[in-house]
Amino acid sequence: MAQLGGQPVLILPEGTQRVVGRDAQRVNILVAKAVANAVKSTLGPKGMDKMLVDDLGDIVITNDGATILEEMNVEHPAAKMMVEIAKTQDKEVGDGTTTAVVIAGELLTKAEELLDKKIHPTVIIKGYRMAADKAVELLDDIAMEIKHDDDEMMEKLAITSMTGKGVEEARKKLADIVVKAVKQVAEKDGHKIVIDTDYIKIEKKQGGDLEDTELINGIIIDKERVHPGMPRIVKDAKIALINAPIEVKETETDAEIRITSPDQLQAFLDQEEKMLKEMVDKIKESGANVVFCQKGIDDLAQHFLAKAGILAVRRVKKSDMEKLAKATGATIVTSIKDLSEKDLGFAGKVEEKKISGENMIFVENCKDPKAVTILIRGGTEHVVDEAERALNDAIGVVSSVMEDGKAVAGGGSPEVALALRLRDYAKTVGGREQLAIEAFANALEIIPTTLAESAGMDPIDTLVELRAKQEKEKNPHLGIDVFSGKIADMKKNSVLEPMRVKKQAIASASEAAEMILRIDDIIAATSKKSGGESGGGMPGGMGGMGGGEFD
Repeated sequence: MAQLGGQPVLILPEGTQRVVGRDAQRVNILVAKAVANAVKSTLGPKGMDKMLVDDLGDIVITNDGATILEEMNVEHPAAKMMVEIAKTQDKEVGDGTTTAVVIAGELLTKAEELLDKKIHPTVIIKGYRMAADKAVELLDDIAMEIKHDDDEMMEKLAITSMTGKGVEEARKKLADIVVKAVKQVAEKDGHKIVIDTDYIKIEKKQGGDLEDTELINGIIIDKERVHPGMPRIVKDAKIALINAPIEVKETETDAEIRITSPDQLQAFLDQEEKMLKEMVDKIKESGANVVFCQKGIDDLAQHFLAKAGILAVRRVKKSDMEKLAKATGATIVTSIKDLSEKDLGFAGKVEEKKISGENMIFVENCKDPKAVTILIRGGTEHVVDEAERALNDAIGVVSSVMEDGKAVAGGGSPEVALALRLRDYAKTVGGREQLAIEAFANALEIIPTTLAESAGMDPIDTLVELRAKQEKEKNPHLGIDVFSGKIADMKKNSVLEPMRVKKQAIASASEAAEMILRIDDIIAATSKKSGGESGGGMPGGMGGMGGGEFD
């Protein structure tokens, strides 16, 4: 609202609420801190789990940061920004979501202290950016080289990422499966290794326990044979991948066929049968004995395929067709007429198996498959879902280290090492930015502090001891061993994390903190539902996080 000669002039619609300057920053920082606190207790191997119940009563039990934030249904814009950090972290590296969100929350907490000292947000933002760039640069010095074919180290990385994720009892076996799967789909591009984790398919089936989880050197399709007369097992399978219907097509244009006598009808049906038989004969001629069809297969065609001893599966997903092509070496054809022997793929065995009462097609023993499947088993739906989340994290971790060849020690050691070096760097910068860089260094130490807290250790004493030992011994690998409750060399203890996870977490957290600090004005329209009768300080959905955590 503006004043013109004492007369109020309305600029924004009635009911619009506006928060300006320091108040806007306080609200946003408060919201971001609340989001960070929601996931903070899940950090580390001794972290706690969260039970999330949606409005339909579906339950998710997890300590995976990305999953918690996704399921939490936050409404405040600043909270949504924090959720975006987790999503970015998850997409880019597959792990470290909680770390990124917790660091972002702490950066904003420290920024609030600086704002109270009348330091301008742009100065804080500049200092944070300098600190983030320096931290990413320093990580390279702290990191250790890991060879892509060092299976033992890769397994240790996978075990670290799965520790505390509810799959503890089977983590050794699962780590072995993950390393084999990632190595199988890895491809060389010059001197670089490129890994597309989309080619590691994860299938979940309740039943058995986690130890029954297995790696299939091929693909599992959650479908069944289209006809009971088809063979259940095909050895030395020659596989045709067809992206065309094995049916008589309807005409492109509207056409009407007039039949005036039974003979004509019979001739019409005979012609249809002949066309379907020709399609099946063409498939048979190519030498194929297994067919995966992306479209439909006519009932009569199913009969002919069964008579020819060909195992056929219909309506296979496009993504599964691509994985089958990668695994078997087959070419996906869009016309049955063009199908020839050179388009076929190979698998040692294609078999229909019953898993937990459902039929699935196993395409196994492929020669050098560039797509594989991990079949997860577990006692309950929640165990299987949590195992899937743990495996996804482990796959992300192993593939990023194979591609980069660099890892850092865990247990909060890189954060303390960076904090010590950033404080020295701050002294060389001087000015008010120095305070922001020091605040950034202090914020990074929230990771070891939280790890100590979740392990039942005294967070302040532990942090002081860890800082002193790292400085005295000049060893950046010293961190918190949450199992013994002592400071230990995490490299010797085989607690390793990918450097990429840490880099991404620091970059994402600082970018989000900078963006939130830049906001000095929140203009919120009244939501139509509430009709302007909002009870809190912000209208509509601006008040809080789902259940109004900080109204």
